[in-house]
Amino acid sequence: MTSDARPGDGAAAPAPGGARAEAERTLFWRRALAGWDAAFYALLAISAISILTVADTFPPDGGTWAALGGLTLLLLAYVLVGRRGAQAGDVRLTRAYLVVLVVVVSLCSGVSTIGSILLFVGFSQVWFFAASTREGVVASVVLAVASCAAIATAAFAAGEDPSARDLVVLGAQMAVGLIFSLALGVWITRVAERSEERAWLLEQLESAQAQLAASNHASGVLAERERMAQEIHDTLAQGFTSVVMLAQTAQAQLDAGRADLARDRLDQVERVARENLAEARALVAAFGPAALADATLAEALERLAERFQAETGVRVEVALGDAGAPDRDTEVVLLRAAQEALANVRKHAGARRVLLRLVRDDGVLALEVLDDGQGLAPGTAEGVGLRGMRERVTAGGGTLDVAGEPGRGTRVRLAMPLRDEDGPLGDPGTGTA
Repeated sequence: MTSDARPGDGAAAPAPGGARAEAERTLFWRRALAGWDAAFYALLAISAISILTVADTFPPDGGTWAALGGLTLLLLAYVLVGRRGAQAGDVRLTRAYLVVLVVVVSLCSGVSTIGSILLFVGFSQVWFFAASTREGVVASVVLAVASCAAIATAAFAAGEDPSARDLVVLGAQMAVGLIFSLALGVWITRVAERSEERAWLLEQLESAQAQLAASNHASGVLAERERMAQEIHDTLAQGFTSVVMLAQTAQAQLDAGRADLARDRLDQVERVARENLAEARALVAAFGPAALADATLAEALERLAERFQAETGVRVEVALGDAGAPDRDTEVVLLRAAQEALANVRKHAGARRVLLRLVRDDGVLALEVLDDGQGLAPGTAEGVGLRGMRERVTAGGGTLDVAGEPGRGTRVRLAMPLRDEDGPLGDPGTGTA
């Protein structure tokens, strides 16, 4: 298993390319080691049996023992150095084993005619233990040259005096083996690298998908939290404000001995509390506003105006034109906007009269809330409620305009596009007052 470059080398990699390549190489070694063990032990046993039974050795008396000693040394080096290095991912140990492998295979090729069978072991293990393609090529070339030199040297030492033709044949045979080894090794390496690259890309894709899912989940949670906060502000918080103010008024009337008026206020407290309870249940059930559950938008606005007038004593005039049949989302936005506008009148305007007007014009449904209160001072910042109203209107494709001058009241106007079966009608920006 070798590699000069890994997918992800560079800035995009989760770790330095070299560190990740070593981790992948170690994983490959550990995964494939059992199969290499079996092949190595089998070939080593075949070589030992062949040397003992049918091989010619040089020198005749000591060559056999030299070859068997080399096999024993190679076995010990494999178990104690090469295999341990592969298990631990230690490149220094695997390189030390490659040195022993080249020396032993070359020696056995020179002293035994069967020793060349170890070239199958040598070339295959070179590509298994080499840490890079370059290292595998160098080790293969050194092994081929050393084995060829050892065979030629043994022939000369035995007095065979090989001819030039014999040496050329020997070199050609070794070259063929080397070329086959290089081709096979490089091809296997490239296949392994492509497999690693696909695995790495798949891992990155899964990681990106997990991050995207987590991000979408977090965004969804945040958006839902903001939506619920706005719903609570527009409904429950305003209802509780009404309850507090009505209870304070009832208490003051009781202190003044006006029990009949206090009783009316307490009736209003009960009614507002029940409406708040209905809103809370609707929020829990993920329904729309409770006021729209059994009424049209115009009816809900009329009820809202009546309740506001009864609670505050501020006169509310309602002018409701033909609203048509807007979709539910548009009704929710308009009703919430009316609730927020009236809540601001209650808290800030000090008004005596309020006009609540609903107008359908040129493909938009416009809601206006005008009061004769103290107006807006220059540079007045928008509060939470008004920002939430603007976000609702903008999300629905509408427009919101808030205008006022000190002492001359305030006008809140929002326009929502109407939709029919063929799609949007008109421009939400048209029909402004």
